[in-house]
Amino acid sequence: MNQSGESLRDRKKRQTRTALERATVRLAAERGYDNVTVEEIAAEADVSVRTFFNYFASKDEALIGADPEVGPRMAERILAFPGDVTPFDAYRRSVLAEITDELNNARDLWLLRKDVVMQRPDLLVRAFASSAESEQLLANAVAARAGLPESHLYPRLLVSAGSAAFRCAVTRWAADDSLALGDVVGEALDLFGAGLAHVPPHHHEGGTS
Repeated sequence: MNQSGESLRDRKKRQTRTALERATVRLAAERGYDNVTVEEIAAEADVSVRTFFNYFASKDEALIGADPEVGPRMAERILAFPGDVTPFDAYRRSVLAEITDELNNARDLWLLRKDVVMQRPDLLVRAFASSAESEQLLANAVAARAGLPESHLYPRLLVSAGSAAFRCAVTRWAADDSLALGDVVGEALDLFGAGLAHVPPHHHEGGTS
């Protein structure tokens, strides 16, 4: 998805990154992940091996497809909602908007990636672990929206719990083709949301601040 104000250079970089991800996933689905080389991925995407390594440190990273722009994009969404939207609802809507955008633009890639990654549980673990930096950005955005310091327990707990809910939802979605990812993630977020839907009082003296 082209973002508002995105430069031609940034758009080309996004397109190259997506082409490499698609090539990795497509070849892995056709041949088996362990039978695909970086050289073959680069050739499939019509770029050099050097270009591949400008975007990814390994074919594992290309398969997982962790986009460094996701965290900043979601944090910006959280902060952009009107003032009457609670921090929890802003976070929830940001997560679901990201899923909707990605699935609308690359559903086939998501489904192929799901099939390949499910054959390699170690890659699924790595995919989940790659989100730590994004989680910090989201927690900071939630803190700002809630009027709490970034060190406060509430934003960290909300985002960590949300990430856990997302992981559970993705695992369930991956095992059942009849499920829609957005529906499962929304259900998972709602299951824990009742306990985090309201900002707790902030006490400057000690406590969780």
